[in-house]
Amino acid sequence: MENRGQFASKFGFIMASVGSAVGLGNLWGFPYKAGMGGGFAFIVAYLIFVAVVGIPVMMCEFALGRKVKANVVTIFKKLDKRFGFAGYISVVAVSLILGFYAVLGGWIVNYTIQYAKGLFGSGNAIANPGEYFGTFTANPYLPIIFFVLFMAATIYIVTKGIAGGIEKASKFMMPALFVCLIIIIIRSVTLPGAAAGFEFLFKPDITKLTPSTLGLALSQMFFSCSLGVGTMITYGSYLKDDDNIQQNAIIIPLMDTMAAILAGIAIFPAVFALGLAPDAGPSLMFITLPSVFNEMAMGNIFGLIFFVLVLFAALTSSISMLEVTTSVLSENKGISRPKAAIGTGAVITALGIPVALSFGKLSHVTILGMGFLDFYDWCGEYIGMTIGALIIVILAGWILKPKFIYDEIEQGGKFSVKAKSFFSFTIKFIAPVLILIVMITNVISMF
Repeated sequence: MENRGQFASKFGFIMASVGSAVGLGNLWGFPYKAGMGGGFAFIVAYLIFVAVVGIPVMMCEFALGRKVKANVVTIFKKLDKRFGFAGYISVVAVSLILGFYAVLGGWIVNYTIQYAKGLFGSGNAIANPGEYFGTFTANPYLPIIFFVLFMAATIYIVTKGIAGGIEKASKFMMPALFVCLIIIIIRSVTLPGAAAGFEFLFKPDITKLTPSTLGLALSQMFFSCSLGVGTMITYGSYLKDDDNIQQNAIIIPLMDTMAAILAGIAIFPAVFALGLAPDAGPSLMFITLPSVFNEMAMGNIFGLIFFVLVLFAALTSSISMLEVTTSVLSENKGISRPKAAIGTGAVITALGIPVALSFGKLSHVTILGMGFLDFYDWCGEYIGMTIGALIIVILAGWILKPKFIYDEIEQGGKFSVKAKSFFSFTIKFIAPVLILIVMITNVISMF
């Protein structure tokens, strides 16, 4: 087996982990779910869930990963043989998620190219974004081509290893993403009528804090923070013993949350300024926002900047997902990293082709009443991810006990775990209950 490698620097680890967390879940999912969940009420619920579930669960994943220093399948087997199956659940879930996520990444590659060519934006050649989106996604070839391009970029980065590939790419793309986001915010908030977007996001309205909003916020938190699907526990396995896990587990969700809120600030003032619907759903990124840029001065430039930042976000998340499957194949089967990345990447690409065709040739095919994209999303995000998170908190809270986590984090007194009572109570009681609620709600919603 090849040397597993490690992150070369604390900054590199944080950028890679933030990159895993900051993806389409922030720049696409968070804004449209905030729109569906009433804006400010959704944000409040989301922040509470990050504090009481997100940070403690992330601490556990990092600690368990570093303790065993192996891939996700081996980690669960070594921690407790009874939970050996959990690693395979993570592999299946992350493969399904990447199978549809990379298709969306391919759409973003296409839109980035179209903006670079000047076909979108003010003075554009594509005047109807909705019509263009429908034509593009229904095309029998183009979605597959761009999907494969996105997967090829993901595979290439992962073949280069932890420090030379994932860390190096993340250290460039994540700062660049935040710079692009700030540029879009400056333009968005200076539009006439943008104040309505701020009011929507930040004006308190307790009547909108409904069970539906709470469910949306909790599901979004798990997906956005990359919890329960093997990415953070895998990244944790590459940590050095002198890395401060608790500090990292606070910084990363905070940066992830900041990116999500900044995305809302970038999007909603512009949406309200042009009188468009804030709860447009998944079409927000590919139809509503291009319509915004079409009406905006220098819209082609700002549209290009926006889709470049979304592309960076998508790539940093996709490489973390592919790393989960690559590390399992490389370490457990003794295959070189490049071959493992190419092999698992090829399987996931084949898995994603039905998703790429699900808006065209395969639009009539459904599984349990869902198209391929929704089915993969439901199985991977709403079921696989929550099962994975539930197993993590059961292991940490009831089987291994919180002291096991403390000892790994503290490293013989080098660091000190703060608020131990809160952490223990959350991991043993609050997190399992909330995760079960999400799981049951998701199953009920499907049927």
